[in-house]
Amino acid sequence: MPTQEFYVRGVNDTEARGPFTLEQLVTLGDSGQIDTETLYYDAATEQWAVIGSNLELKNSVFPQKKKLSVKPKEHVAGLNVAKEDQRAITVEGMLAAAEGRTEETKDKRRFAQTQLVCARIGLYTALVALLASAAALVLPSIEIVVAMDYAKALRHPLLLVGLVDVICVLLLALGMTAIYPFVRFRAMFGIGFLGTLFWLQDQPLLAVAVAVGSVGLYLCTVFLSYASIITAALLALAGLGGFAFRMLT
Repeated sequence: MPTQEFYVRGVNDTEARGPFTLEQLVTLGDSGQIDTETLYYDAATEQWAVIGSNLELKNSVFPQKKKLSVKPKEHVAGLNVAKEDQRAITVEGMLAAAEGRTEETKDKRRFAQTQLVCARIGLYTALVALLASAAALVLPSIEIVVAMDYAKALRHPLLLVGLVDVICVLLLALGMTAIYPFVRFRAMFGIGFLGTLFWLQDQPLLAVAVAVGSVGLYLCTVFLSYASIITAALLALAGLGGFAFRMLT
C-alpha cells in the first residue's frame, strides 16, 4: 500500500482528484481536506468506496495516535483547487482510457485493431488454402466418396488427407480458431508426406507447390502484423492454389 496511488472525491463531487500517494492522503487528512467519509477508487473492485470501509487504509490515513510531523516538502492541492499538471479525472475518463479512446491509450487500441484484422486475414486465407487443397485431393477420387466405399478409400491416402482438409474447412468456416494447432500439424504433414511423395513420383512442381503452400498455411496461423500476414497469405494461396490447378487439369 505505501507505493499504491489513490484517486479521491467528495461524496457529492462528480470529479476525482489524484493520483495521491498514501503519504499525501495522510497530509490531506491532517489538513481536514478528507475524512473517513471521503470516497476513494478501489482498483481491486473497480468501484468507489468510503475510506472508512477499508480498515487498513483508514488506520494509515487517520491513525489513533497522531505523531508530530514537519511540514511536508511537497505541496498537495486541495480537492476543489484546479491544477494544470493534475487534471481532474472523471468516471467517463477512466472508461475512455480503458477502451483506448484517450490520447495516452489510443496507440494500444490501434495495435489491438491491427492484430484483429491480421487474425481475420489469416483465418480466411487458411480456409481458402485448405479448400483448394481439399478440392485437389478429393475431386480426382470423388466417385469413391459418393459410393461411400470405405475399404477403397483406405487405399487412397491422398483422398484421406483431402477429407481431413474438408473437415478443417468446415470448422474454420465456423470461426473455430481453436483448431489452429491441428492446422499447423496438417501444414507440416503436407511438407513432409505430400512433398516427399510427389518428389519421389518425379513431380517436382507439385512437391514445391505443396511445400510453399504448407509453409504459408502454417504462418497464417502465427503472424499478426500486416507485412507478415500478407506474405504468408500469398505463399499459402499461390502454393496450394497452384497445387490444385496442377492436380485438376
